[in-house]
Amino acid sequence: MRRPVIAGNWKMHKTIAEAVELAGALKQAAAGIDHADFIIAPVFTALATVAAELQGSNLKLSGQNCSDKSSGAFTGEVAPQMLLDAGCSHVILGHSERRQLFGESNDLINAKIRAALTAGLRVIFCIGETLAERETGRMYDVLSEQVTQGLAGLSEEQMDRVIVAYEPVWAIGTGKTATSDQAEEAHSFVRGLIAGQFNLQVSEQLRILYGGSVKPGNVDELMARDNIDGALVGGASLNADDFIRIMNFNGTN
Repeated sequence: MRRPVIAGNWKMHKTIAEAVELAGALKQAAAGIDHADFIIAPVFTALATVAAELQGSNLKLSGQNCSDKSSGAFTGEVAPQMLLDAGCSHVILGHSERRQLFGESNDLINAKIRAALTAGLRVIFCIGETLAERETGRMYDVLSEQVTQGLAGLSEEQMDRVIVAYEPVWAIGTGKTATSDQAEEAHSFVRGLIAGQFNLQVSEQLRILYGGSVKPGNVDELMARDNIDGALVGGASLNADDFIRIMNFNGTN
């Protein structure tokens, strides 16, 4: 059985004080839940303070991005080692907003993944197609490129520290959600890609999360599907009650 993962990507929201308040509420709620791994990803400025708030809890901390460089003259960048130093165990890489708004290529994302793993972080690797790519029949080609290029050169051992998050871009922040059938189809396809690129054991152990307007009202149905191992939650992770309900999903995987 793959242990489920519920991760909250807070994006560019919450001051340090607000982040600590939300983290404290989630810490208290998570204390009585043991059916999944829980991860939150605040903004860079709040990481160290939130890490202190989470001490002794079963909540893990993630950065939302990192550089592929360990140090140097790269103004505005954050190295993987700096995330570790701030208390992170994970980092989100390849998010569609990084790809679309900041022009990150599959090759750059691959370099970031390799740097993060080398530094000792675990990676939440995001993939997903746009609406135009889905409607023109390119979804599978896009996912194939993102997976094969993004994970190129990784060893089977390194894949133990990778989580994949499938996020159809057309469902992120739009209120639209892929149906559980659509999500399951994509997750099954991605698991097959991993089996071909690595082997069946790696693909069976890999946890694949669904992201894209995950809410309290749809998490149970999504989590009941065989190849959906968790959720990467955006907007609903900013509200304690909503995210706690998602953490307490009732699906059986």
